[in-house]
Amino acid sequence: MPNLKSKREIEAMRKPNELVAQMHTAIRPIMKAGTSPMEINDFVEAFAERNGASCAQIGYKGYPFATCISVNDVIAHGFPTHTPLKTGDVVTLDTVFDVDGWKGDSAWTYMIGNVSERTRKLVEVTKECLDLSIQQAVVGNYTGDLGHAIQTHAEKQGFSVVRELLAHGIGRSIHEDPVFQHVGHPGKGILLEDGMVLTIEPMINEGTHHMYVENDGWTARTKDGKRSAQFEHTIAITTEGPEILTAQGN
Repeated sequence: MPNLKSKREIEAMRKPNELVAQMHTAIRPIMKAGTSPMEINDFVEAFAERNGASCAQIGYKGYPFATCISVNDVIAHGFPTHTPLKTGDVVTLDTVFDVDGWKGDSAWTYMIGNVSERTRKLVEVTKECLDLSIQQAVVGNYTGDLGHAIQTHAEKQGFSVVRELLAHGIGRSIHEDPVFQHVGHPGKGILLEDGMVLTIEPMINEGTHHMYVENDGWTARTKDGKRSAQFEHTIAITTEGPEILTAQGN
């Protein structure tokens, strides 16, 4: 059953979501060659502490870090390392903040220095997939409409959509119902209702959509070793249309 939120509960969710968005803006200057993923992780944890939030990923099902940082062929759930980023890398930073028990979740992909044209296109198309799916996130549509928008655009551009890692509801818990894929058919799946709060987080691969998980039980990589990108917003489904709770400023 979908976990519907009251207007008061959605208001309570604004703070952690706004802080995650602000963090993604604040971190841009250090997303460059020579910075290590562990330095990024430490920046995020310090940002949360300064702003009265906690990093909800720490300890979640045993996850040991404040963020997931996924580089190049890592699709999601990458562990931060001390290996410096280099020019040409593509890096996804996925973070969940908690304020007063409510969660805010957003992932963003960053290009490090000059990247190849193929990588740039992958990143641009992934962001377009998110934007197109949010346009479909209206009361009366279905999760299949969101997935269809993503799948159609990605595949038209020669990319693929990860199936195994899912979009989900969010609120007091990081993962709530409904849970759904980023592929689908119009008019199919779960009905979108006023009061739903969802993450939409398409993971788009340069090559095959197939993936595997490393022995650490977390790190998800592309099966063919090609690159992946991801953009994620937390949105509220309302009668006035979708509201992006993790919208970033300029």
